[in-house]
Amino acid sequence: MLNKILLILAFCAFLQPLKSTAQVNLRDSSIAVSMLYPSFAFQVPGGDLKDRFGTSTSIGPGFMFKTKNNWLLAAEAGFIFGSDVKNEQSILENISTKEGWVIDGNGTYAEIHMYERGFTGMAGFGKLFPVFGPNPNSGIMLMLKGGYLQHKIRIENPGNTAAQVAGDYKKGYDKLSDGPALNEFFGYMYLGNSRIASFFGGISCTQSWTRSRRIYDFHDMKKDDAVHLDLLYEVKLGWIIPFYKRASREFYYN
Repeated sequence: MLNKILLILAFCAFLQPLKSTAQVNLRDSSIAVSMLYPSFAFQVPGGDLKDRFGTSTSIGPGFMFKTKNNWLLAAEAGFIFGSDVKNEQSILENISTKEGWVIDGNGTYAEIHMYERGFTGMAGFGKLFPVFGPNPNSGIMLMLKGGYLQHKIRIENPGNTAAQVAGDYKKGYDKLSDGPALNEFFGYMYLGNSRIASFFGGISCTQSWTRSRRIYDFHDMKKDDAVHLDLLYEVKLGWIIPFYKRASREFYYN
């Protein structure tokens, strides 16, 4: 799924600049323009997800196309990173001592770390309302996207000394989950008269209906068949790389 999204983004990046090379006057008129952007988001979990993870961050690439009528089409991917795993010690309690330690193959306490990892893939449409900007191509933007969310607990044991969390055994504790997702975004896009000064920022909410993808959960001692409502509230920023040629400022007289 992720490979397909990245392939679409790469194809758009190659194709759309070829369609957006006409000279334009950004200050005076609304234009059709293709844009690539890297984005960063600070995320706060909600719903069932807040019982598993704390705050996280997301980074990833995206592609957006704006029509002359200020309609927006977008596709993007986001890679989720977090270090706050809720109830971390209880996850391995079935293989731990009373004090909460896992004994490794050397007979010593194993060093085990847990992190949140995941990704999103989204595509959708929206509308730009040209207000509060230096030109008709900047303003308030509303977006609605649909796609996919996946998350899991990344378990690391330096040196792989603890067989209890190595190989396929690790999968019994990582709670890998995924499912369809919706995302709503409200923010502001600034498409500057200079290519360098172009960006967007705003807030968004993602709703995802996820299921466990593991056959058996070692902590719960059963398979998790429930559908979970996972929410992510985001503050998101992106730096836009537009593809267009500015109109010439030279004047010719007969």
